[in-house]
Amino acid sequence: MATTAAVSPTSVLSERISALQESQTIAMAKKARELMAQGIDVINLSFGEPDFDTPEYIREAAKKAMDEGYTKYMPVPGYLDLRQAIAAKLQRENQLEYQAENIVVSTGAKQALANAVMSLVNPGDEVIVFAPYWVSYEEMVRLAEGVSVPLLGTLENDYKVTAEQLEAAITPRTKLIMYSSPCNPTGSVFSREELAGIAEVVARYPQVHVLADEIYEYINFVGEHASLAQFDEIKDRVITVNGFSKGYAMTGWRVGYLAATKQIAAACEKMQSQITSGTCSVAQRAALAALQGGRSSADTMVEAYRRRRDMVLEQVKEISGFKTPTPSGAFYIFPDVSAYFGRTAPDGSAINTATDLALYMLNDAHVAAVTGEAFGAPSCIRFSTAAADDKLREAFRRIKVSLDKLV
Repeated sequence: MATTAAVSPTSVLSERISALQESQTIAMAKKARELMAQGIDVINLSFGEPDFDTPEYIREAAKKAMDEGYTKYMPVPGYLDLRQAIAAKLQRENQLEYQAENIVVSTGAKQALANAVMSLVNPGDEVIVFAPYWVSYEEMVRLAEGVSVPLLGTLENDYKVTAEQLEAAITPRTKLIMYSSPCNPTGSVFSREELAGIAEVVARYPQVHVLADEIYEYINFVGEHASLAQFDEIKDRVITVNGFSKGYAMTGWRVGYLAATKQIAAACEKMQSQITSGTCSVAQRAALAALQGGRSSADTMVEAYRRRRDMVLEQVKEISGFKTPTPSGAFYIFPDVSAYFGRTAPDGSAINTATDLALYMLNDAHVAAVTGEAFGAPSCIRFSTAAADDKLREAFRRIKVSLDKLV
């Protein structure tokens, strides 16, 4: 009788998924929830999510959309009127000339980024990732079988990569550059002058494209938002990604978009057609209402984020081991915590990495944050400031008490 060979459990999964890392922000939030389930009062500063409700006029538009029958399949790249509204927004606010055919609406900005990476990157292509970077960038490159090349900005330059650094990192195998501004996790914002220098470099390498993540565009404390696609010499090689989750507090609605040349937009549409098809119909109608309603609700939230940033930075001044640049946007602080490496916790455990310190703070101070190792900056920890004022005050009070216990 023929026998069937036993299959090793590890061989069931593809090498692709086995190589993929779990999102560290989600992993830390999971640990926090486990402690909370035990009745422990955990202050969760690990998630990058606005703590505001979606504005009422947007919610009302979604209800109206259901009543009007927007419950069927929709075009893969998004409803035409939404894409037209996005193109109008890009012209009005960013001085970028696009038509509806250049826009692809996706299930969150994360899918827009993934669509672009999968549509552009071949196995072995190098992708320069400005670091510190959002946790999913490297994993998207890994899925596309590209080679991620992290390029770390310095603390002294607010973690921003310079044009000179970029020039030195480009090789004949470089296909793509990825960055965010305002940046998750640092809150740094590239000025128009800094982007002009980067554009000059990119212009010299016609094989190089740039994926510009602008999801935090509205959460900007320094004024003008500059887009790399504003520079004519490289506009056709820039893919601009944005969405509604941060500026309109619409994280759960999952609506993002990209703007690119017709060729790249069509490729991303093709990719999306085989993965998810079109984004939720009701969420798209809500997104259209968001654009039609202007920025006033976003501006109100930004003032709260600015106040919280300033309040937290005042508290952080009392924590001598934190070296923290002042964020120019987003809703994070990203201190260098390496002053605590080599110390010992009260239970005798060693603090040798940012991960060790983040876990210590979770277990001792009951404050959840994310290790900088997840963002390509192993000396740092990311704290979200998208939380109520009293929660933030209590969180950093606890952190100081816990850190003072280290010897």
